[in-house]
Amino acid sequence: MSLPGSAHRVRRSCLSVPGSQLRFHSSAEESAADQVMFDLEDSVAPSAKAAARDLVVDALRTREYAGKLRAVRVNGCETAWCHEDVIAVIEGAGAAIDTLVIPKVESVDHVHFVAGLVEQLEKKLGLGARIGLELLIETARGVEHVGAIAAASARTEALIFGPGDLAASLHAPELTVGRIDPTHDVDFGYFFLARIAVAARANSLQPIDGPYAEIRDLDGLRTSALRARRFGFDGKWALHPAQVGVLNDVFAPTQEEFDKATAILEAYRTSVSVDQVGAVMFGDEMIDEASRRLASAMVDRGQALGMKARPWYRAGGEP
Repeated sequence: MSLPGSAHRVRRSCLSVPGSQLRFHSSAEESAADQVMFDLEDSVAPSAKAAARDLVVDALRTREYAGKLRAVRVNGCETAWCHEDVIAVIEGAGAAIDTLVIPKVESVDHVHFVAGLVEQLEKKLGLGARIGLELLIETARGVEHVGAIAAASARTEALIFGPGDLAASLHAPELTVGRIDPTHDVDFGYFFLARIAVAARANSLQPIDGPYAEIRDLDGLRTSALRARRFGFDGKWALHPAQVGVLNDVFAPTQEEFDKATAILEAYRTSVSVDQVGAVMFGDEMIDEASRRLASAMVDRGQALGMKARPWYRAGGEP
């Protein structure tokens, strides 16, 4: 699914699937995730990398993953596997791949390397649709260069916050990926979420939050997802199908939000085109062009999910 009027695609829930573990390939197809991401990196042992490529190619060629974006996370550009990962999956199943996820991106050189290789393969194979890139920001160097990284290629569709590797890169005292420490007033991730969101939006990209490793703690997952949503993120990685429902709920507008946003757009349209004023009262609040932009973003997101507006009722039940 795509957001109207943009190249953005719906990524509320991005389910990570270990490429070397065949039993997860079918459960991913049955899940409600917006995106399925086959992983060739952290979840695959070095000795299983080559075999995992073949399994992922086979899954992409034989399974539909209907209604889902299909992504493959290759190994990092500084590893011995990246080059062959890109070649193997695109030559094997390029027509079935929407994006490649590039981990540990630290410079524009990393982006240019993968983008150039993908372009050569597309030309060689005569692929009709362009394969996009999603860039993982998960090291101190990556955060330092995130603005340039975000602007490095027209293929890039999303920036992803990688909390686990970033914590390791910073030597932060943390052992659980994505955990929010309730004993600290200032959360570890606030600065990095904001930094990645700004770089993404400044370059018309989607900011996506990384995983929450405690897969049975759905309340903690919801708290983590709501934190990312407050920073403007469009979605979050899931490590288990059980996490998908929470993410789809958090990163979609509520019906009340969608109804109100639709009503704001109509009220503002009337104030400008009929009354010829740029600001108008909407219930107890003043709305203007900034309000219109906020409401428009909310409506675009809801419409991409097929939402329909109901009549808007203000507090107290008055229309």
